[in-house]
Amino acid sequence: MCIVEARGVTKTYGSGETCVEAVRGVDLQVKKGEFLAIMGRSGSGKSTLLSILGGIETPSTGNVLLEGIDLASLRDDARTMMRRRRIGFVFQLFNLVPILTALENVALPLELDGVSTHTARERASAMLDVVNLSARKNHMPGMMSGGEQQRVAVARALVIGPAIVLADEPTGNLDSANGERLMTLFRRLVDEEQQTLVMVTHDSAVADQADRVVHLRDGLVLDGHFHAAGDHKSDQR
Repeated sequence: MCIVEARGVTKTYGSGETCVEAVRGVDLQVKKGEFLAIMGRSGSGKSTLLSILGGIETPSTGNVLLEGIDLASLRDDARTMMRRRRIGFVFQLFNLVPILTALENVALPLELDGVSTHTARERASAMLDVVNLSARKNHMPGMMSGGEQQRVAVARALVIGPAIVLADEPTGNLDSANGERLMTLFRRLVDEEQQTLVMVTHDSAVADQADRVVHLRDGLVLDGHFHAAGDHKSDQR
């Protein structure tokens, strides 16, 4: 089953001499339970492509289908609702609310969608257990390490039960040990929970954990190949 598909996607900013073609005719499919890494140098278009896949930006031309629904065809409010309910986001800088506890941060997307505080916090607590942070649920972000904050961000992305998680340089602000822990968590979520994950990274060691790697240069896909990490599923089952 294809969770997200890009068909002939382009993204252009500006016009005339200031025109920048950030993404140029990308075709891409991501299947359920797949861990895809998108690699490329700074300015290659990888973060722009991730934003388009997540419905944050609309393509200049082409289509993005999430579970068969064309995001560009939706009105802004419907696209916002789709993002809120079907897409989990993980960012390099965590983007946690500093005045909320870990539990409150994870519960927030559910409460914003109308779920009762009690139910939202029950589900948030269960998700913090999944990322091994139950003991830190009442801590503020400033009381946690970078690795712990990023795991809270992962729990927040997962608590809605998303069709897909999009992660933009999620290890970029972590030391190597915490980066490895995060990648182990991602690998487990894909292998054991069949979570679909697309991750942008410039780090080849991080990309090595993915099932498939796509390389971007100047907004174009150079290649996409399965690599050794694709054997993780069979190794662990």
